[in-house]
Amino acid sequence: MPRIFPLILPKISAGDETMTWHMPTETAPQDRIWMAFPREGATLGEGSAAREAGYAAWGTVANTIAARQPVTMIVDPTEGARARRMLDSGIEIMERTIDDFWLRDSGPTFVHDAQGGLAAVDWIFNGWGGADWTSSAHDRDLARFIAGVAGVPVVPSLLVNEGGGFHVDGAGTVLATETVQLGAERNPHADAGRVAEEFARTLGARKTIWLPRGLTRDYDPFGTRGHVDIVACLPAPGVILLHEQRDPSHPDHAVMQAIRAQLEGETDADGRRFEIIDVPAPATLTDAHGFVDYSYINHLVINGAVIACTFGEAEADARALEILGAAYPGREVVGVDARELFARGGGIHCITQQQPKAR
Repeated sequence: MPRIFPLILPKISAGDETMTWHMPTETAPQDRIWMAFPREGATLGEGSAAREAGYAAWGTVANTIAARQPVTMIVDPTEGARARRMLDSGIEIMERTIDDFWLRDSGPTFVHDAQGGLAAVDWIFNGWGGADWTSSAHDRDLARFIAGVAGVPVVPSLLVNEGGGFHVDGAGTVLATETVQLGAERNPHADAGRVAEEFARTLGARKTIWLPRGLTRDYDPFGTRGHVDIVACLPAPGVILLHEQRDPSHPDHAVMQAIRAQLEGETDADGRRFEIIDVPAPATLTDAHGFVDYSYINHLVINGAVIACTFGEAEADARALEILGAAYPGREVVGVDARELFARGGGIHCITQQQPKAR
């Protein structure tokens, strides 16, 4: 049975506003992965079959990671029995009331201080721009709760932001999209310069590259309005893994052509031109709700492995896993069917958050 940990009230440290912090690359050594277990609500699905499929998808991802490194799962008290039944015994369970379960977004972003100690950035979370299908009443304090459990100080931020809305290379470069941090639903008074300054303070970014938007499906009611973590990521300094939609009938074909053209003219924080590695989307174009945003970019890097989204297409999945294996040499690449995750608005990266080791 999974170990159950009681509610712990965190000790909060405000942090020194004169300091800057540094977010390491996602390939840096990790202590654990944080997740949140699904609870009934709009994104889990209607009807028992849909809900069970959602629970199973989250459980499979958690158990796959836990076979390789520690996982801590935040579980709403209403789902405690189900979580204990579906999760492997090594997964630590922390019971706490939550609103939603996309932990990459509602939880903290872990960073290092100048001495290599760990801290947790507490972005303002407003439910992806105040979406009417969710509430942030409980989740807005989740980052501080997790920081308290982890025993690390909090770095407070006044930026409305989510962890899936940016990607770093650990060497000063950050990718973001204009429709997330600069969107009126999140930060109506922000501009690119102010956000870049906050990224510099909280993430150690020396250069922010602003992509104009995200994938088309991400602007549907259950979308995030353009998270970058299904568009592009930085597996190493100077390298970009980029979503590619090859079918001209899909609206993301034009979206990604424009983004690729932009990135071909960009440089990283050290002035290097990027090596751009295209990661083709699977052949599936639509589901019952319209064009899909199936993307292999939304993978999770852990110690010694990459947990990758697959979509039930043998040829496309194998090709993507091979590309990821080359981008992360020396790591096992493990595919997990992510169709039930994407049907609810995200992928493996979206439901997980890495806690790096202190240096």
